[in-house]
Amino acid sequence: MLHGLGGVLPLRSHDFVPRDPKAKPIKYKYPAFYDPYGPRPPPSDKTIQLAECIAALTPEERRQIGPTLQYKLMLPKLKPISTEGMDLGLQGAPAAGATKVEEKKEKTAFDVKLEKFDAAAKIKVIKQVRAFTNLGLKEAKDLVEKVPVVLKQGLTKEEANDEIEKIKAAGGVAVME
Repeated sequence: MLHGLGGVLPLRSHDFVPRDPKAKPIKYKYPAFYDPYGPRPPPSDKTIQLAECIAALTPEERRQIGPTLQYKLMLPKLKPISTEGMDLGLQGAPAAGATKVEEKKEKTAFDVKLEKFDAAAKIKVIKQVRAFTNLGLKEAKDLVEKVPVVLKQGLTKEEANDEIEKIKAAGGVAVME
């Protein structure tokens, strides 16, 4: 018997049924591919006819379908995704000819990098880095100890220069990249 809040509760031993140790585990058959939406009905005859008509079009006519549907259905125009300022690694590396074009553009986003600091001014530099990056004390200390390190990315030229001056006043040497 278990003692509950309002009285005595009987123990129900029939709730637990032990598994037969000689029984084989249940094997489940998994589908060939996972469809989160479950089974769907087959497409209608109208949809199949439309798909056949689209397949019969020339490539130039197929390219015109998207903008035409966008206009007819009054869908908003999609803006292209800008990868400027993102580090995409090798998969997003531009072609060799494209690098020359990028070099001609004026840089708008800058990074602030802490190069070194005076050992006597370490605490002041940590406080300045902490204020600049909104990190906790331990994280800011670890960041300062990993010199040279990028403190913040994607700043305007004015913000970067302002922050470099503050770090210099605290006893550190920071550069803009």
